[in-house]
Amino acid sequence: MNFLDSKTKENLARAFAAECQDGARYQFIAKSSMSEGFSFISDQLKMLAKNEMAHASRFYSLMLKNLGNSKEDNIPIEAGYPFEPPELRSSLQSAAEIELYEAKNIYPAFAKVAKDEGFTEIAEAFTLIAKVEDDHNQILQALADMYKNHCLYRYDDKILWKCSNCGHTHTAKEAWQECPLCTYPQGYVMIPQQKLQQ
Repeated sequence: MNFLDSKTKENLARAFAAECQDGARYQFIAKSSMSEGFSFISDQLKMLAKNEMAHASRFYSLMLKNLGNSKEDNIPIEAGYPFEPPELRSSLQSAAEIELYEAKNIYPAFAKVAKDEGFTEIAEAFTLIAKVEDDHNQILQALADMYKNHCLYRYDDKILWKCSNCGHTHTAKEAWQECPLCTYPQGYVMIPQQKLQQ
């Protein structure tokens, strides 16, 4: 199939726009997290934003590669963009739901269309990115649940807590309120991976 006449061309444009939007939204939520004193959550969101922009870059390069010497002045796309108050818990929850929808619905459907239209490299990119979006969902959902239940820095078992500023570590069921080494507040404590991937 000719790429210029394909549904895959439109899907790539939609995916590019969505990934840019997700990257920007995570930067905004990261800023909000930092203002609430959650440095580690802010760092996690900045990492997710970086991932989303890498996805956008991949979609953009695939678009250019498949356009070849052709040029598209405008690819009309229709998409919804959620706007909500910047409260951290609802922002994390909403982001988790968006990631899950992309992972389980949007990108698998886009991959099928691309495969059916004969664009195997693009289909593979959609499939691989869907897996990353599923990982993002798990991280965001864990953060949203822990934030909602006031257990970001508590765990049922003793685990290793680490200060993201100075590297101080301590094994306990609960993280310190203030790092005994650098005196940074609890928001700089790294949330262990086992809590983010439950």
